[in-house]
Amino acid sequence: MKYHIIGDTMPAVEVTFEAPGEGMYTQSGGMAWMTEGIEMSTNTKGGLMKGIGRMFAGESLFMATYRAQRADSMIAFASTVAGRILPLDVTATGGMICQKGAFLCAQESVNLNITFSKKISAGLFGGEGFILQDLSGQGMAFLEVDGDLVEKVLQPGEVLKVDTGNVVAFDRTVSYEVETVKGLGNIFFGGEGLFLTRLVGPGRVVLQTQNVAEFAGRIARFIPSSGK
Repeated sequence: MKYHIIGDTMPAVEVTFEAPGEGMYTQSGGMAWMTEGIEMSTNTKGGLMKGIGRMFAGESLFMATYRAQRADSMIAFASTVAGRILPLDVTATGGMICQKGAFLCAQESVNLNITFSKKISAGLFGGEGFILQDLSGQGMAFLEVDGDLVEKVLQPGEVLKVDTGNVVAFDRTVSYEVETVKGLGNIFFGGEGLFLTRLVGPGRVVLQTQNVAEFAGRIARFIPSSGK
């Protein structure tokens, strides 16, 4: 397959299949446009339990697979918010851990599973970063980045604390946990979230400048309630 990323504000990735039988999968509703010669099938991809796990990680229970019936057929997958699309060679990187909702699409040879933060207390209190996605296998995957993309390369032992909504992905060599903000005053009056993701190098970390949950919360303030 070949791919081409188009657009600056609301980008899409166009994938051209070079041979019959090649395929891509995405969450339900992720396809934007396609040519003739592509067959679609929908299933839980890996079984019901894996599908339920993906739901907790912010993806669909069902995944749509698009498979080429003839060479040179093309399909496009578009981002849902303004930002970037990050191509990820899973074979070369050995896979990455991704924030829930970051997955856009991937070749069928790429596995998408869920993984959990080791700090169980964060999950009990609703920490965003408690449930993450694990990309492994062989082939190309594409991630959604909200806003601008920022990459950091952490040295061994170097620590980076990030608002959980600004994490996109990080190498398997990076250790992580979700921690609570310290101090009651900071929690109630600091204006930030209750949880931070603590990342420890070595390895690459991919960040995004926009936190969609925070952005949606600000927009919601201007939406009139039904009682008004």
